[in-house]
Amino acid sequence: MLGDQLSDGLSALEDIDTETDVVLMAEVRGEATYVGHHKQKIALIFAAMRGHAARLSARGVRVRYVRIDDPDNTHSITGELERALAETGCARVVMTDCGEWRLAEALTAFRATSPVPVESREDRRFICSRDRFGAWAGDRKQLRMEYFYREMRRETGLLMDGTGPVGGQWNYDAENRKGLPRGLRPPVRARTAPNPTTLEAIADVARLFPDHFGDLEGFGWPTTPAEARAALDVFLADILPNFGDWQDAMAGGQPWMWHGLISASLNIGLLDPLETCRRAEAVYRAGRAPLNAVEGFIRQILGWREFVRGVYWLKMPEYGRRNALDADRALPGFFWSGETDMACVADAVTSTRRHAYAHHIQRLMVTGNLAMLLGVDPDAVDDWYLSVYADAFEWVEMPNTRGMATFADGGIVGSKPYAASGAYINRMSDYCGGCRYDVKGKSGDGACPFNRLYWGFLERNRAQLGGNARLAMPYRTLDGFGEDRRRALLAEAERTRTVLGATKPVETSPSGDSHD
Repeated sequence: MLGDQLSDGLSALEDIDTETDVVLMAEVRGEATYVGHHKQKIALIFAAMRGHAARLSARGVRVRYVRIDDPDNTHSITGELERALAETGCARVVMTDCGEWRLAEALTAFRATSPVPVESREDRRFICSRDRFGAWAGDRKQLRMEYFYREMRRETGLLMDGTGPVGGQWNYDAENRKGLPRGLRPPVRARTAPNPTTLEAIADVARLFPDHFGDLEGFGWPTTPAEARAALDVFLADILPNFGDWQDAMAGGQPWMWHGLISASLNIGLLDPLETCRRAEAVYRAGRAPLNAVEGFIRQILGWREFVRGVYWLKMPEYGRRNALDADRALPGFFWSGETDMACVADAVTSTRRHAYAHHIQRLMVTGNLAMLLGVDPDAVDDWYLSVYADAFEWVEMPNTRGMATFADGGIVGSKPYAASGAYINRMSDYCGGCRYDVKGKSGDGACPFNRLYWGFLERNRAQLGGNARLAMPYRTLDGFGEDRRRALLAEAERTRTVLGATKPVETSPSGDSHD
């Protein structure tokens, strides 16, 4: 069992024989360090694994648990499989399909040389299987989440009224985009107090991974199914009713807003996605939350989460090499430090460092939008998002970053790049009022960097984006500026990229020598 497979209903355990079978679970450095994962993410997974192993043992299941500090630990999943086979004499291996291409490739290679049969079973914890998604995708020229989502609504019956959607329309996204009114503050959120197993994992991570990104103080993630259900209960009862209105809003020093904080629990198996959706639907049916809130919440899970997982497995490994806009700049250092005068970016990165969390609009329209406008290499963007968030696993992270946030996939996930100037951030947050930069300024050192980058981004990528129908209006505006002004806007954007640290990465020659 892997660290994101901590579900009682895992397919690998369906026919387990407690008399003869052994469950292997291993904390290995290979999985903790292939990117420099946030300390809280590592602590979350170790604590959840240890708790799950204890629950299995209490049911009479024999668990071979390899801790991170075990002196015999080989520190790779395949190494621990080989060692377990040698030491236990087991006659076969049964596993559930893993969630990341990188590890799937390693396990495929292991299967090819294994001395015993290896069976890998479908991960049935997702609502839509890989085969089902492939059948839906078929020979479609475009994969659009909205149409997939409608099909999933029909299949599951969620928020359906006979053959049609409850309320007469499928999607209430237009009612989910309200900016935060002055004086409205989000609810105070109680986090989950670390249990003894979690405290032990936190101490181990502090000792063994001191140089990894992020803080461990204030850790508040659920690490057991009971804790995750309790957190979900609070969200459904107290937070969900206003989620629809304010889910896109941002505010300085307010990391949680009206969000569920359950994505990490879903992604490691502490919560079941379909059950979570049905519980939210029940809140609507009981009249305790409006339709725009419940539909928006269910769409994030049944629609978006299942859709990006389907795209990932349909398009990998080629998807991970896509760079449609030929982005090649280095990731600026403030993505790690938070040390920037851009108030929105500083707040998003500070929250990320403290909590291993930022909500989806901060990820998409602040850090993601900025990385795209700067032209940061999508490999660097992928690695950053995968490193810094507790809920980030490649199957969900990559389509969101390489697709939605940076348009590096050329339009597979989204129909246009989500490029925006500072006006969007000003409309959806309170960041700009206290920022050193002028959100209405168009050029010069005092102008908002998003403004200074936006038009240059469009001009720089005209060959790739000029024919996009959804960008017709901004390109008409750009064309109306005249050639001299367009050149000036491009030059302004280039200066801003350099000033912000999105410099050309150092190239390496075939001889191994580096040069600029």
